[in-house]
Amino acid sequence: MYEDLKYWYLRDHKLFRTLSYAQIKQLCIITGFKKASKGEIIYFSTSDLPRIFLLKKGNIKIVAVDDEGNETIKDIIQKGDLFGELTLESDDKNEEYAKVLSDDVTICSFLMSDFEDLLLKNPTLALSYTKFVGLKMKRIKNSYANLISKDAKTRLCQFLKNWAEQEGSKKGNVVTIENYLTQNDIAQIICTSRQTATQLLNEMESNNLLSYNRKEIIIQDITKI
Repeated sequence: MYEDLKYWYLRDHKLFRTLSYAQIKQLCIITGFKKASKGEIIYFSTSDLPRIFLLKKGNIKIVAVDDEGNETIKDIIQKGDLFGELTLESDDKNEEYAKVLSDDVTICSFLMSDFEDLLLKNPTLALSYTKFVGLKMKRIKNSYANLISKDAKTRLCQFLKNWAEQEGSKKGNVVTIENYLTQNDIAQIICTSRQTATQLLNEMESNNLLSYNRKEIIIQDITKI
């Protein structure tokens, strides 16, 4: 039963759909499952045994820490996404950790070394993985480009649009988003101060563009954001 569960956890991800049951079973790359609660830290990039993680339920944030201890949200990970040492290259200067945002998450993981062996034996998977990482890096790069070229209000609007598109529940032009981010989280994502993010959200609420609370964000008309 446990082996079947491991198989379906991998098989359910688009990256592994080309592999047969025998291939996945032979690899035995999933080494464990973990459930975590809101606020819990999942991993550190400085781990002696680098891993790749697959998020099966919930949301987490990837936080980067600079030499002075300042923290910046690098990415928001959603259900079905991979995270961890995705580039298969260790970087001692890059300190990151993952923190649970939703009430609970379910994660499975496998060792990076096992995954490297898997890629060597499966060229098709290696190509798919290269494309997967390339698209992910492109998305992050575009996100940074937007931060540089646009003002804080425009960045906030773009973030809300992206969030609504990815996770929002839409009825006509009204979109409801389950809110698992604090105002400080949003401020870090759009690279502004908490005070500025709060001010911008309050302005949008005053203009009846959205309603914001700790549990949900309701965008009254997504076409006007």
